[in-house]
Amino acid sequence: MIFFPDFPLFEEPGKVHYIFECLAFVVGIRIYNYHRKSINDPISDKNRLLILLGAVLGAFLGSRFIAILEDPGRIADLSLLELYQSKTIAGGFLGGLFGVELMKKGIGVRIASGDVYVFPILIAVFIGRIGCFVTGIKEPTFGNPTHFYFAMDLGDGIPRHPVALYEMFYLALLYGLFYGIRKRNLINGDRFKLFMVLYFLYRFLVEFIKPYHPLFLRLSIIHWISLFLFIYYFKFLKRILIPSCYENQRLRLL
Repeated sequence: MIFFPDFPLFEEPGKVHYIFECLAFVVGIRIYNYHRKSINDPISDKNRLLILLGAVLGAFLGSRFIAILEDPGRIADLSLLELYQSKTIAGGFLGGLFGVELMKKGIGVRIASGDVYVFPILIAVFIGRIGCFVTGIKEPTFGNPTHFYFAMDLGDGIPRHPVALYEMFYLALLYGLFYGIRKRNLINGDRFKLFMVLYFLYRFLVEFIKPYHPLFLRLSIIHWISLFLFIYYFKFLKRILIPSCYENQRLRLL
């Protein structure tokens, strides 16, 4: 078992999270601006700003709504402050996705817009998870007790899965994957769709080694929104997993 050090700075998890969340936001925006300048973006500056606004508003609402459903038993007793402070990245992604789609419909943008966000999101979430990890048991981002080789004492004397650390490692792997395919001639939007599918695949699986509260059929809200995302991207998954079907359709049309 690996011992988790108790740093004095981290005795106030709210402040630590705030520091890393701000850092993640600032770094993410800077990387987004850098990547956008390096591509020929067909979306105008004005529309891109509106789309980003839709993403931020959707993420804000989605992160809070999904977070309160992570523990349905607490909903009746939640104060406005607790509601505001409750948030989850998975809910933010889901809300951001629908915020973007609604904004695009409103301004008449019909082309995919997510590829440019993949690297900024990966790095921003990685930084945010550092904040989750260093607060240990003081934030609800820890795993179940375990005797697994990588188990850590996160502050309560119990060896647990360090799921925030697992996610940081997984995000690093995803960064390597997307860096490796950065020059591939892919369909516009496929990189973002692939990121969403792979991230929610991780979230679906890792939820089983976390202390979650079932919402329906012994699955948590994170399980259900992950399944929803897989259905939402069904056509994309079918196209990349069974490419022969689409190739046969194309040949029949020739």
